Amino acid sequence: MNARIVLGVVLGAAAGYGWYRLVGCASGACPLTSNPYVSTLYGAMVGALMSAGS
Repeated sequence: MNARIVLGVVLGAAAGYGWYRLVGCASGACPLTSNPYVSTLYGAMVGALMSAGS
């Protein structure tokens, strides 16, 4: 169970950072995608919630 949650956090963080790098927000007006730390943390939280829910 714990390994699945850790894997979800790692994959979610990678997806969040990838979203920042590939999509991003050039103007800085987007609160989630304008900062790499915020998008990585958000992705990690979503990954943890998705892996714990199933």
